[in-house]
Amino acid sequence: MKEKIIVRVRDVMKPNFDLVDGMDTVADVLKKSTHPESKCFVVDTRHENDEYGIVLLSDIAKKVLARNKAPERVNIYEIMSKPVISVDPEMDIRYCTRLFENFGIGRAPVINNRKVIGIVGYTDIVLHGVRDRLL
Repeated sequence: MKEKIIVRVRDVMKPNFDLVDGMDTVADVLKKSTHPESKCFVVDTRHENDEYGIVLLSDIAKKVLARNKAPERVNIYEIMSKPVISVDPEMDIRYCTRLFENFGIGRAPVINNRKVIGIVGYTDIVLHGVRDRLL
């Protein structure tokens, strides 16, 4: 009998992401972005009792560009989602996809010991968690 391989979120997540300050403007964040492939920005906590936030590129398109707002005049905190739904690095990717489906999200920060260590999305799960195992 073939042993089932469990693929964990840590196996497929992107470890590189942009951690931004909520007070930064959208323009500043876009200029400083070094990891656009993650398709989002994680908004850092302000203090130890705060929670992380997230801004997707689609949020910028819908809440800034489509509304004809100037990116130089919109702060990240105005368009972020907070608190963010996060996943544990040890989570099985099958449960991660169920979580995404249940909450209508497509990507989430991976948090370990209250620190963001990566980003995971459907693309990462399918391309690295499923396709790579088939090839």
